[in-house]
Amino acid sequence: MEKIDNLDRKILNIVMRNARIASKDVALECGVSRAAIHQRIQRLIEMNVITGSGYTVDPKILGYNTCTYVGVKLEKGSMYRDVVAELENIKEVVECHFTTGPYSMLIKVYAKDNLDLMKLLNDRIQHIPGVTETETLISLEQSMNRQIDVEQIKSKK
Repeated sequence: MEKIDNLDRKILNIVMRNARIASKDVALECGVSRAAIHQRIQRLIEMNVITGSGYTVDPKILGYNTCTYVGVKLEKGSMYRDVVAELENIKEVVECHFTTGPYSMLIKVYAKDNLDLMKLLNDRIQHIPGVTETETLISLEQSMNRQIDVEQIKSKK
């Protein structure tokens, strides 16, 4: 893998704060040409350092007021991929992780309210073949949401 240098880290921190920032403004802040910024960003995309772009939508504005994390226990860990395929059909499930510890999986779910959450759990998630148990943790408030600080990560020499 190609190395990430200090300029790459600076560019990443700038675009992570504002993905819509103009290349000329990034160039000005970094003290290099706009073409150099464009080339660096393209290289970071090709290296899969930058894996997406888009807008962040607030689920609450769309009526999804309940954010939950659900620990899911599976009959067998090998059923993970089949269960993921089923979870992908539930639009309220926005994250899924295969985990160690007491749960086979940890999923993040948005629901309109507690009644909607109960229906999602009882009528959809718990009916997926292989799911044996769920435990739900309701998020009362998201206190922090950030990306890794790339300026703190140094290149391997």
